[in-house]
Amino acid sequence: MTRPPSGPRRCPCTSGLVWDDCCGPLVSRVRKAPTAEALMRSRFSAFAVGDADYLLYSWHPRTRPDVLDLDASMRWYRLDIESTLHGSLFDSIGEVEFTAFYRVKGSGAGTLHERSRFEKHDGRWVYVDGVVAPD
Repeated sequence: MTRPPSGPRRCPCTSGLVWDDCCGPLVSRVRKAPTAEALMRSRFSAFAVGDADYLLYSWHPRTRPDVLDLDASMRWYRLDIESTLHGSLFDSIGEVEFTAFYRVKGSGAGTLHERSRFEKHDGRWVYVDGVVAPD
């Protein structure tokens, strides 16, 4: 797993905040995501830094795969949140629609557009599943 260096490095989720004030405490499990969108951002950041353990941890046990192999040739570099539906501090379900941008070594760039569903499970937000929009 690759972790961002300590210091004022910008968070991969493109919030404009630094790692330690944004997704860092969520990915390191120091803090729980307060909203479905915060969990979505932290999961994107986990993809960006190659943290498969956090991705599995933040996945609902009902839909979580046994193993998650990340493609080391993919570099996730930008996240655009398109919309959110529910997913606040007071909700138990939520949806986040996003576009994630990536580059594949030797193959160029691409995007992933998805509407992800989240639920609170055992008092914390978890990813349930998502519907990927066709290219």
